Amino acid sequence: MAALIYLCLQFLCFAFAIIGTRAQCPPGTWELLVENAGIASMHTAVTRWNTVVLLDRTGIGLSNISLPNGECRDDPTDLALTHDCSAHSVLLNLDDNSIRPLEILTDTWCSSGQFLPDGTLLQSGGNDDGTTKFRTFTPCASTCSCDWVELQNITLSQGRWYATNQILPDGSIIIVGGIGISSVEYFPPRPGGAVNFPFLAESGDNQTDNLYPYVHLLPQGNLFIFANNQSVLYDYNENVIVTFFPQLPGGPRNYPSAGSSVMLALEGNYSTATIVICGGAQYGAYLNQSLGIASSVNSTANGSCGRIVATDPNPAWEMEDMPLVRIMGDMVMLPTGDILIINGAQAGSQGFGFATNACLTPVLYQPDQPEGSRFMMLNPGSIPRMYHSTANLLPDGRILITGSNTNYYYTFTGDFPTELRVEAFSPDYLSADNSNLRPVLVKTPQMVQYGNLYNVYLTVPSSLAGILEVNFASAPFTTHSFSQGQRLVKLNITRNVSQVNGQYRIVFQAPPNGMVAPPGYYMMFVVNQGVPSVAHWVQLTS
Repeated sequence: MAALIYLCLQFLCFAFAIIGTRAQCPPGTWELLVENAGIASMHTAVTRWNTVVLLDRTGIGLSNISLPNGECRDDPTDLALTHDCSAHSVLLNLDDNSIRPLEILTDTWCSSGQFLPDGTLLQSGGNDDGTTKFRTFTPCASTCSCDWVELQNITLSQGRWYATNQILPDGSIIIVGGIGISSVEYFPPRPGGAVNFPFLAESGDNQTDNLYPYVHLLPQGNLFIFANNQSVLYDYNENVIVTFFPQLPGGPRNYPSAGSSVMLALEGNYSTATIVICGGAQYGAYLNQSLGIASSVNSTANGSCGRIVATDPNPAWEMEDMPLVRIMGDMVMLPTGDILIINGAQAGSQGFGFATNACLTPVLYQPDQPEGSRFMMLNPGSIPRMYHSTANLLPDGRILITGSNTNYYYTFTGDFPTELRVEAFSPDYLSADNSNLRPVLVKTPQMVQYGNLYNVYLTVPSSLAGILEVNFASAPFTTHSFSQGQRLVKLNITRNVSQVNGQYRIVFQAPPNGMVAPPGYYMMFVVNQGVPSVAHWVQLTS
């Protein structure tokens, strides 16, 4: 279906060009950045040094890139290759699209991650010898040789596979769920037990649909935790469930039937938080496939979205339909507050070979539009991005697209071979037609403290007019169709001042506290009439 849509759109573009009308192709453009990254990135995170960490698993044998200087990893517990001289993590330099191999020691299959306040990437759990491990990657300039470090003095109390990480207002990390685990734990560890979440436990039907739960930190400090079709409001300080939200209609939404989820941009007085969850698989698509019922690979995915104001005293789900059904899609928060839904398939479920009919067409979700007018279909890509693919916002406003491996090992034959290419998708705000509106940041603070006022200086090719925003976008850890820790905070602007030298000065107020924006590094965008600048990295601290 996606291929048919792609061909039809291309034909229409050609036809419009022939008849000389002003009609345009669907918005957005694609570009190939790297022909061969060496690995298929299952986990992806953008660092403040304009680099990107790409990470796969170790227990699959050789990748397509070697470790440097003849280095090798010896692991007698590795199920595929006990002596492995290939890399399973690489660093992409966005300045020149070069690739540098990194060394990861234990298996990171279906692990989780989050950036700490100092910009260090914390990575936790995985499979086999990595299930209780913590690893860190402290980013550095592209001329340096930073690499992964496995922590020796601190481990997870129990193995966490398919868990979710979320940074908290004090800069610590909460780790939620995992196979057979209905509790949480923290980094650094903290004393005391944790409440059990029954809907995160095994249900006995081999399709629990509760892995990689969706976790969002609300601006009042509590956590919204969602798995399968159930969700709660959790006060982690008091260790109690505050609210049980209504059940989301439409079937399961988490792994192995995952759609995706975002919290809409926080703005105004930051008292309102809205959660959106889109897509998923039909119940039974995964279970039947695992039982050998091959036809379930063609089971049509879910096309509905649920939207709930989690801070409302009487919350209820508002339902609407996407223009395309989709499983394994990634929901990426754009600098404008709109949502890009990209990657995935239109049939089947998550798992090796369990899905088909790649969904090549991205969709833009515009949350501020009225119901029925929020979705826009964009320019389709040509490379299937299905199981184990990722999508991440870059500081220049593009979306980095990596990975896709529907096979247990690296396999370069068949309908959906292992994908080593890296692409970028440019939303319409980066089109040439919008270049005169794009702000250029001249001077920004490097560090801001909660609640204080700061200046940002910028130029705009045309006059500065209309809606102007200063927005902080986090750098999440993206895996399995969910960006852990993703959030966008629209800052309050006190005044705009036009300068004699042609620059504009904007005075903005930093977020009020760590509940609205946890401490750490953010991409600071200035958005002029829906067109974002290239971001500057800013450290938010107390």
